[in-house]
This record gives sequence, structure tokens and C-alpha cells, in this order.
Amino acid sequence: MAKLVSTTYGEALFELASENGREEEFLNEIEALKKLLNDHPDFGNLMNHPKILKEEKLQVLEEVFSGRISRELLGFLHLVVTKDRYGEIDGILDFFVDKVKQHQGIGIAHVATAVSLNEAQKKEIEGKLLSTTSFSRMEMHYQVDEDLIGGMVIRIGDRVVDSSVKTKLFELQRELLKVQL
Repeated sequence: MAKLVSTTYGEALFELASENGREEEFLNEIEALKKLLNDHPDFGNLMNHPKILKEEKLQVLEEVFSGRISRELLGFLHLVVTKDRYGEIDGILDFFVDKVKQHQGIGIAHVATAVSLNEAQKKEIEGKLLSTTSFSRMEMHYQVDEDLIGGMVIRIGDRVVDSSVKTKLFELQRELLKVQL
């Protein structure tokens, strides 16, 4: 359900930005907003508190953001609060950022490996991804996960390529359990 809410509202925000040709402007504004919200988690607690009336939450939004963010984005935040969807704000904003980057031809790849990679290996992976996808640039995020034992897991959007030793051992175990003697 949360993913559906994030997708629906994020898509609406993207359409709003696209209609006005302001994707880049909205992207910069939303990235700054995300940083601000992450730096001040108490604001999210206030906006999600069930005993605070919506009218009070909307008034807080006006006092905090009026004149600091665009009128359209403030209106969007009003809508999110009015519809009791503020709990999904991180997912909504993340969806929007990913959508704008995808629209600009930038792929976002999350790569997990068992050991840390050197710069040459990272460049090789990035080059391979660029040659096998339709993206013109890649935004790479690397993570070390020792549980993988070896190999790597690459995730771009909803697509996952898993060549880890951990997965191969799991698949081998499943096949062996199917064998009857």
C-alpha cells in the first residue's frame, strides 16, 4: 500500500513539474526539502501525530514553508497532509527524484558486494551498466555486504541482477532438497 501511495502522489508531483517545464527547479527544491526533513525528524513526528488537528498541521506548514518553497510545492504538501499521507512523504519525494532522474536519462544503481571495490572496478561496473542499459549517465551507490560471500547484487529500479555466492548456494540447496533417493 505504501508503495502505491508513493507512486501515485510522486507521479502527480512529477506531472505538475512537467506541465510547467520545471522538473529541474522542483528537483533542487525537493532535494533541499528532503535534507531539511531528515535533519529535523521532530517535524515529521508533529505532522504524523494523531491528536493534532489537520488545521493546526496546515497552519504549521504555512508558518514554516510559506515564502521559502514554491507555491506549488507548498500546495502539494497541503494536499498530502489533508489526505493523511504525510507518513509516506519520504517515499513520495524519493519517487519524484527517481522519476526526474530517469526522465533526464540518469540511472540509479545500487551495487552490493562482499568486499569493497577499488575505483577501477567501480568504473568497470558503471561502464558495463551504461553499455547494457538505455541510460546516458549512472548514479552509483555502493555497499559492502559480507553475507554475500562473493559476487554482487545490482539493483536498478525494480530490476535486480543477483550473482552472489550466497544466492547460488541457496539455489543449490533447494535443488538438492528436491532430489529423492
